[in-house]
Amino acid sequence: MPDSVGRFNVAVTGIGMVTAAGVGTRTAWKVIKDPEGTAAAPVPALAGMPAEIGCWIPEFDAAAVIGRRKAWRIDRSSQFAIAAAAEAVADSGLNPAGWDGTRVGVVLGSGIGGAASWEKQHHVLLDEGPLRVSPLLIPMLAVNMSAGYVAMEHGARGPNLVTATACASGTTAIGTARDLLRQGVCDVVITGGTEACLIPSIITGFSQMGALTGRHTDPRAASRPFDTDRDGFVPAEGAAVLVLERTHDARARGARVYANISGYGASADAHHATAPEPEGTGAELALRAALHDAGISPDSVDHVNAHGTSTPLNDAMESKLIRRVLGDRPAVTSVKGVVGHSLGAAGAIEAAVTALTIDQGLIPPTANLENLDPQIELDVVSKAPRAADVQVAVSNSFGFGGQNAVLVFTKS
Repeated sequence: MPDSVGRFNVAVTGIGMVTAAGVGTRTAWKVIKDPEGTAAAPVPALAGMPAEIGCWIPEFDAAAVIGRRKAWRIDRSSQFAIAAAAEAVADSGLNPAGWDGTRVGVVLGSGIGGAASWEKQHHVLLDEGPLRVSPLLIPMLAVNMSAGYVAMEHGARGPNLVTATACASGTTAIGTARDLLRQGVCDVVITGGTEACLIPSIITGFSQMGALTGRHTDPRAASRPFDTDRDGFVPAEGAAVLVLERTHDARARGARVYANISGYGASADAHHATAPEPEGTGAELALRAALHDAGISPDSVDHVNAHGTSTPLNDAMESKLIRRVLGDRPAVTSVKGVVGHSLGAAGAIEAAVTALTIDQGLIPPTANLENLDPQIELDVVSKAPRAADVQVAVSNSFGFGGQNAVLVFTKS
């Protein structure tokens, strides 16, 4: 591990969210902190499939939010990103009309990209022939386009990219954005993650591999992280976007700072395509690297926003990791009991919630946690939100391929 070069803080000055808990940060946060707030339901697009439930966003009206002309020609995943980014930029108080766009970057995460557009046009190809396939198919499905469209909306002409590390993608994006600020390449970075793939092909694939819950008759209770009766994750769609600036720049302009991001670490399990390394040894590398980067000792961590997928293997691994490295001191939560698992957007949504937790002094409960697995020896928040002065928090993300990413947040 390299020597620490001293803590480098970036400020979260804007947050935008599009989730099954609600469209808009205020709405989503209200539901996420509600112990009864769960968003899983039957998904019409999945009717008749082996898995028919998910955390989808029926109230998202793309035409109303981003305009009809834009909405019809871009994939739902990019629509989410545009909406969340618009909210985050407005929340930051920055004015794109006045900033130097060459110093503004966009880094988003997505695990799959425009899968819904690809599936729809594949049916067109088979049913109606090649001449009926949309000429917009490639820009609709390409994984990089969410960042491209956000840049177009805000005149952001700095580095522009999408990270794809499966379910760690959103966290990887935020860590990469912080690096751009640290290197002096950008002064502002719009960052986060987006995903919209509640479609038959993708969800059937997850179902066939045994990753999803079988509790289809009771969707609201299906996602139950750390519970003894957990049996798989509930798939979801959504997006979250953060505006990041160097903390001293944010303070200089009098910006509201939700929290600082003070550390980032990444690693690989090098173990298995879909299963985590059982003891979390690969994930531990990322966690320790993030703490080292932040210059923070493990015993200073107050809170962990866990990856907490509600799968038997992940929750067991993560609980061992947290206990081994951080002990039983941190209060742990998983928001996936409410918003499900949005794949490449999950880490970004959880980063947004972690920043809100620090800002609001309130840890959301883990929804549907009725009986804590006796093998999970952690202080898992459940039943009700918990008031807490969180000075240091960790947000974990782990993805297929054994890709791990961890962020350390500190109070401003």
